[in-house]
Amino acid sequence: MPNDADYPSKPGCISRILSFIVTIALIGTAVTLYFAAQPQDLSALKAAASQNLPDAPREMKEVLQNAIGRGYPVSLTETQINQWLSRTLVGTQGGPLKLDASFKGVWVKLDENVAEIIMEREVMGYMLTTSMFLQIEKHEGVEGTHTMIILDGGPFHPSVPKPPRGGRFGQLTVPQGFLILLMPAYEKLATLFAEEIDLGFREMASIKIEKGKVTLDPRHRPGPDALLPE
Repeated sequence: MPNDADYPSKPGCISRILSFIVTIALIGTAVTLYFAAQPQDLSALKAAASQNLPDAPREMKEVLQNAIGRGYPVSLTETQINQWLSRTLVGTQGGPLKLDASFKGVWVKLDENVAEIIMEREVMGYMLTTSMFLQIEKHEGVEGTHTMIILDGGPFHPSVPKPPRGGRFGQLTVPQGFLILLMPAYEKLATLFAEEIDLGFREMASIKIEKGKVTLDPRHRPGPDALLPE
């Protein structure tokens, strides 16, 4: 009679499961890398920024200083900001960004309560984008109102609040923890606009981000529980 050695061994159930898991992992990795390598579509932002808008700010620092000094709110559209960034960065390639020869530009997308700062680079003839989400929070303390920039784009899904969205690698949205890979580049960028960041975020009493625009107000408004003279 034939014994078991006469028949080829068949893979067991555990081996099949492991093979299936490895296959799924490899497919998932390939899909992730594909979307990370696909740049965001910036054509609409670039087209809008190329328009000749007479009200586009030439000097953002001057616009913010005037609003603070005279005590009135100022609204800036997404297009105005991107026009100013494009014009400003053309003349500053020799600064901190000189270390990154592939740097092509910075773009801003504004949505409800969230801003997305997008960096565009060219690597070996291919365009790549990375981005970071941020929100603005105001905290009242003994020493006054403090503005905090939160690197948080909100939850991936309302039922899954953690981890929050941090930014994008290409067209791939990544969790907040991945921002550590982007911080050095964004810190270099921040040094170019240190004065504008100080005026626009730290000197303003109210910052409201909406779809397509941001409104900055230097006027201090008392809260609903503030003590008012009778």
